[in-house]
Amino acid sequence: MASISDEIEAYIRHLLAQSEDGVIEIQRADLAGRFDCVPSQITYVLMTRFTPERGYLVEGRRGGGGGIKVLQLVTESEEIIEAISGLESIDQTRALSIIERLYEAEHITDRERALLSAAMRRDVLNIGLPERDRLRARILQAMLTMLLRPKEAN
Repeated sequence: MASISDEIEAYIRHLLAQSEDGVIEIQRADLAGRFDCVPSQITYVLMTRFTPERGYLVEGRRGGGGGIKVLQLVTESEEIIEAISGLESIDQTRALSIIERLYEAEHITDRERALLSAAMRRDVLNIGLPERDRLRARILQAMLTMLLRPKEAN
């Protein structure tokens, strides 16, 4: 049985999929009423599951009863490589979120997602912090640069 957070996330993703431009405006109170929960539950879902690492931007709007704008970010392979090239360190959660976003955007296959995810795990990178997060960033950069480079460069 799905949790209320899973249901709220699925509903917001559905609304975004129906949107022509990947942007929706929602009211916290309306969603809370729809799912019979408190508005802070809606905020929790938006802040934890609709992050930039997962390909979303959430903007709160003052006034108007808690209006919130959710934008689905569009990212091309070159932009992803450029964004990660400056990473000096990254934790496991953020790395896995980036990998999941790439998979959902069909930039990588399910097998590539599994391989990348396995390489990012803290039990695999069995060294202390902060070196572990630095090593994870270098591995992620190298693997994604190779996977996302133009086909003609292979």
